[in-house]
Amino acid sequence: MPSPLNILLVDDEVVRAAMVEEALMTEGHRVICRLSSPASLNQMVERHQPDVVIIDMESPDRDTLESMALLNRENPRPVVFFADQHDSDTLQAALKAGVSAYVVDGLVPERVKAIVEVAIARFDAFHSMRQELDKARNQLAERKHIERAKGLLMKHQNCDEEQAYRMLRKLAMDRGQRIAEVADSVIDILERLNPTSPQGRSADKRGSRS
Repeated sequence: MPSPLNILLVDDEVVRAAMVEEALMTEGHRVICRLSSPASLNQMVERHQPDVVIIDMESPDRDTLESMALLNRENPRPVVFFADQHDSDTLQAALKAGVSAYVVDGLVPERVKAIVEVAIARFDAFHSMRQELDKARNQLAERKHIERAKGLLMKHQNCDEEQAYRMLRKLAMDRGQRIAEVADSVIDILERLNPTSPQGRSADKRGSRS
C-alpha cells in the first residue's frame, strides 16, 4: 500500500471526523479534503484526486448511494464505508454503487489501516478485471467490423477474403491507422455506394432531399 495516502473523508459528525483524521495522520496519511455530506463527492474527488475515500455515516441513504454510483462511473476510487447500522439490502446497494469495503459498527481507529489496505486491493483487482473485460469487448467489436469490411470489399472488388484483408492492411499502412479504423471507413464508404443496404438507402434519401 502506498504511504502516505491522500484521503478524502466524509463524516457528518465534526468531533468524530476530527478523531478519524487524527487516527489517519498517526498512520502517516493525510486527509486532503473533509466533507460533512457526500453531495459534492464526485466534484471534490475530481478536484483533489485522493487515493482513497472514507465515508463514516450511520447508514447510506439514497442520495449517498447515488453520489457513490456517480463517483464510481466518473472518478472511480477505493471507497471504504463505515456504517453504524447493518441492513443486508443497504449493504448490497452500497457494494453495487462501488464501495470497496463496507464495515458495520462504525469506525474504529485501530482497524483503519488494515481495512484500507483490503479496500485498495479489492479496488485494484476489480478495476483490472473491468479493464480486461472492456478490452475484450472492444477487440470483439473491432473483429466484427473488420469481417464486415472484408465482406463488402469481397463483394465490391470481386476478390477473395485474403485479398480483401490485404487491401485493408495496405490502407492501414498507407494511412498510418489501425486496421479497425480503416475497416470503419471502408464500411461507411461502401455501404453508401450500395443502395440495397439499409445504410445506403438512408444515404440516398438524404441526398435526394438536398
